[in-house]
Amino acid sequence: MNGTNALGDFLRARRALILPEDAGIAGGGLRRVPGLRREEVALLAGISSDYYLRLEQGRDRHPSVQVLQALARVLQLDDDATAHLIGLTQPGGSGSRRRTTRSEKVPLSIRQLIDGWTGNPAYVQNRFTDVLAVNALAAALSPAYAPGVNLLRAVFLDPAEQALRRDWEEATAEGVASLRAHAGADVDDPRLVELVGELSVRSERFRLLWGRHDVRPRRSRLSRLNHPQVGDLELHSNKFEVGGTDGLTLVVFHPEPGSRSAELLALLASLHASGERPERQGAPGTAAGTTLGAASAGSRGAEDAAPPTRPSGRHASDGG
Repeated sequence: MNGTNALGDFLRARRALILPEDAGIAGGGLRRVPGLRREEVALLAGISSDYYLRLEQGRDRHPSVQVLQALARVLQLDDDATAHLIGLTQPGGSGSRRRTTRSEKVPLSIRQLIDGWTGNPAYVQNRFTDVLAVNALAAALSPAYAPGVNLLRAVFLDPAEQALRRDWEEATAEGVASLRAHAGADVDDPRLVELVGELSVRSERFRLLWGRHDVRPRRSRLSRLNHPQVGDLELHSNKFEVGGTDGLTLVVFHPEPGSRSAELLALLASLHASGERPERQGAPGTAAGTTLGAASAGSRGAEDAAPPTRPSGRHASDGG
């Protein structure tokens, strides 16, 4: 772990979010810091204050599952966050992700599959939200859906992406919580350090969300978009793990059948097929400012696109 204390960081962040009254503590009095005090967490969890202090300081990184479950109850963690907490203490488990040599290359069959979906926008991303392959209709939704783009970077830093996403606040919160879930305790991964470092410097909202230590794996959601050509769209996004790869995810959008969004998505597909493109520049998250027209050439693999842009000299320690 190279000196990192993922367990302690998580415990400190989560206890700061619990109001004393929500934990059954009446008359909390004047507090210098938000949330629960260490001794209060220890008391409610049924452990000694000294032992809890050792956990936060990283002097004991392998508490029992029973202790962790007691802490999860006090910190009001849901099932995902509880599993994350337990994983942080398990060598080789979800909290200590073993670096893998499996390829991030998108299987040819997956690229052929999404290219055949003319009515469903679809793309493939890695666990850091780098886009590796897209189909034509996904490219028509946004320039951010293009190989070489980091979606999280684009969503946080591109004003056009914020304008596109009517649910921007929800999307950013879910994106960061998903990134945290998939990173686990592997917070010293160079790609993660690079991405988190840049976004922490350039986005106050990212710093706030990352510091909360919220954890939510990627799940299906309803995306609310305001497209510059066709207007308001509501699209369900479904996420599927691509087997035999290093954590690649296939994301597929679809509208409710017979809905206004279905009509508008069909119109967008028709406009895109006829060659009409919105005049919009690529996002800061793109490689060399990819435009919508450049991004619409089907599901190009990541090996055919420029690599994601890298921040210069930023190495400070999750969209779709």
